[in-house]
Amino acid sequence: MSLITVSHSPHNYGEHSIKNLMYGVIIAMLPALVISFIYFGIGAIIVTLTAVVSALAFEWLISKYLLNKKANLMDGSALVTGLLLAFNVPSNLPIWIIIVGSLVAIGMGKMSFGGLGNNPFNPALVGRVFLLISFPVQMTSWPKPIDSSMEYLDAITGATPLSVIKEGVANGEKVSDLMKNIPSHMEMFYGYMGGSMGEIAAIALILGLFYMLIKKIITWHIPVSVIATVFVFTGILWLINPESNADPIFHLLTGGLLLGAIFMATDYVTSPMTIKGMIIFGVGIGLITSVIRIYGAYPEGISFAILIMNAFVPLINKYVKPKRFGEIIIKK
Repeated sequence: MSLITVSHSPHNYGEHSIKNLMYGVIIAMLPALVISFIYFGIGAIIVTLTAVVSALAFEWLISKYLLNKKANLMDGSALVTGLLLAFNVPSNLPIWIIIVGSLVAIGMGKMSFGGLGNNPFNPALVGRVFLLISFPVQMTSWPKPIDSSMEYLDAITGATPLSVIKEGVANGEKVSDLMKNIPSHMEMFYGYMGGSMGEIAAIALILGLFYMLIKKIITWHIPVSVIATVFVFTGILWLINPESNADPIFHLLTGGLLLGAIFMATDYVTSPMTIKGMIIFGVGIGLITSVIRIYGAYPEGISFAILIMNAFVPLINKYVKPKRFGEIIIKK
């Protein structure tokens, strides 16, 4: 007699397979990937190839020799993890550090929980945060776009717009004066600023969002709730004191906010299963991100915010779930 293993509810049948969904996400990431190659040149190519190949290699090795099961590398999940890890690091990061990040992302963030569908935290963010804590200098040395197109380890580095504002305000400088030393909003929209590979071009990330919405790979609830929450929270502070707080558009265009809201917070496994739960999840990410950016030690907080809210997903799913079929409501 063969035994059938049934996963936890909810059970939903749809037209998309895991492979289709993963490769749909990869297609949505292509605009940002191309722009990162244009702005960061050889460094972006080296980082991307290293992250992707090492992620695939570690998934195969762990599946074969530790879990004793066949690795399904063609489902695209390890490829997405490798690309997202590359998107979250500087384009001059040494190869050996990238490999360590892939090992942590795949080994600790994914395979240690049983593989795809079982991980409570986004694997790429687990790898990214591990690297940020372990190698803070290398992970915060941001190559400047264009100037580093033919360089890798020796690329010219500089502070990100978020770092400039954060450090300047801490030193008592006015935001209006600090804004003169960073790219304009339009330049940031097109990607001309320092930062990680996947966060520098808002237009590319938004194109990816539209593609996934049109193809019904994701819904709007998480990304819109994250973005709207950050916009409202930072907008209120900006209206109260514009010389100590950057405007909300600046917060949307800088850092990894759009990258996190569109491609990582929407991860199927680590996000809530209901619409109401998704909105709560997104609002929580937006609030935590804003608080860390403005009051915390780090200039960016989207990675920590998503991981924190990942931990609350089981609780959200438990208390925010649809009514059961056939439920009888007795009115008194």
